[in-house]
Parts: sequence; C-alpha cells; structure tokens
Amino acid sequence: MEWNLMYHKNNPPTLKDIDDYVNSELWGKLNSNLQNTYCVQPKLSYSQCSMQPGWNIKYQKSGKSLCTLYPMEGFFIALVVVGNKNRQETEFMLPLFSKYTQDLYQNTVFSTGGCWLMIHVTGLEVLEDVKSLIQIRMNTK
Repeated sequence: MEWNLMYHKNNPPTLKDIDDYVNSELWGKLNSNLQNTYCVQPKLSYSQCSMQPGWNIKYQKSGKSLCTLYPMEGFFIALVVVGNKNRQETEFMLPLFSKYTQDLYQNTVFSTGGCWLMIHVTGLEVLEDVKSLIQIRMNTK
C-alpha cells in the first residue's frame, strides 16, 4: 500500500512505523548520521505536495533545512537543495559522486530556489552522496 494512503493527515505514523515501512538499513544509517553529526532531531511533517504527498521527516539546524526524507517501501527519497551559495562547491565535488547522483544533478533544473534534488537512496554509494551534499550545504557560510 502507498505510504500516503496508510497514514492520513490526522493519523501520523510513529518513527517505528516509518522504520518498518522503509525497511532499509540505509534509512537508519542516515537518520543516525544526521542526529549525531548535526545534533538535530527528526521532525515529522505532513505534506500535501502533489509530487510526494504524505508524512515525511524533516531535519533542520538553526532554521536551515538539511534535508527532507520521504519514506518509500524498501527505500527512501532524500530531498537536498543545492542553493546558489553551495553550487560551486557541489559542482567541484560532483565527479566524486555516483553516476546516478551526477546524472540527477545535471538533469535537474537550477532555479531561483536552487536545485531541488529528489535522491532515491537505494544503495550505500548514493547514501554517501546524500551525506556529502548535506555536509556541503551545512559548511556554506
């Protein structure tokens, strides 16, 4: 069953419900990394966005978005925004990323709001890309 149909706006899932649904060690690894590295806690949020409706997890530090995680069955999507301030460093580091992440970046339109990467985290290499993109985002002054 699709995630957005399982938990309606007035029926939020627990973090365990999300863990069970995603059922991927990569999910736990990224959540632990974010909490330990940036001293942040997950924030459950409901989105009515037509692109990815339903409950998701947001991570923010000092009012700045690190990423938003969208539960999927067997994997998850990490939304990381590459803004103007970190575009140059991201493009410098791009050759070190997986082919998947390189292709996604090159095929995603860069607009005034930045480059909104909806990254399907299905393997360890892509997980490392997400962590690197978040690190670039957080180190940008």
